[in-house]
Amino acid sequence: MTWDWSAVGDFMPRLWDGVLLTLQALVLGSLIAFALGLVWALAQRSTLKIVSWPVTAVTEFIRNTPLLVQLFFLYFVLPEWNITFSALVTGVIGLGLHYSTYTAEVYRAGIDGVPVGQWEACTALSLPRTRTWSAVILPQAIRRVVPALGNYVIAMLKDSPMIATIGALEMLGQARQFSAETFQPTEPITVIGIVFILIAYPASLLMRALERRLVH
Repeated sequence: MTWDWSAVGDFMPRLWDGVLLTLQALVLGSLIAFALGLVWALAQRSTLKIVSWPVTAVTEFIRNTPLLVQLFFLYFVLPEWNITFSALVTGVIGLGLHYSTYTAEVYRAGIDGVPVGQWEACTALSLPRTRTWSAVILPQAIRRVVPALGNYVIAMLKDSPMIATIGALEMLGQARQFSAETFQPTEPITVIGIVFILIAYPASLLMRALERRLVH
């Protein structure tokens, strides 16, 4: 087996297409996961059982089923009900929805970690419930959980190749397609492995630095 640099050169345009799609799915999926996860966390704390129980059931179901099954359901089953999205949009929704159930637990831990005295102070000051949450509780809770949320972004990056199964050709999808056409799998697979490291490792270092800054 010999390394063919010309194959690397031929693959590079496809690689950039794959990197762009991967980053799009990662950024948009993260935004959905962060926003929806907060909604789940707040809904689960609702005193109304008609709100908290269904939300808990839905999040547990999503968290305990494979991401790949969820992607297939969104892409192949929903069209049976005339609900159709492109492969990229489906991938973004699938990643965001799946990881929102994990970020919900992160938010929940952050909220539970806010000292009881903060709640008591808000009560003593007769702050409205919305003001208590927006000005006192959530800023403290989110500050505590930012590093954990960052770790889920990295996990989402590593799960992004799954969206290739529904036709959204991110980095691995582009590499597999190139390999099938040229019968040269070594170069493209190796290149995308290096690119994943170049993206994920600096991101993990950033999360560690952010954690040290927020904790201290």
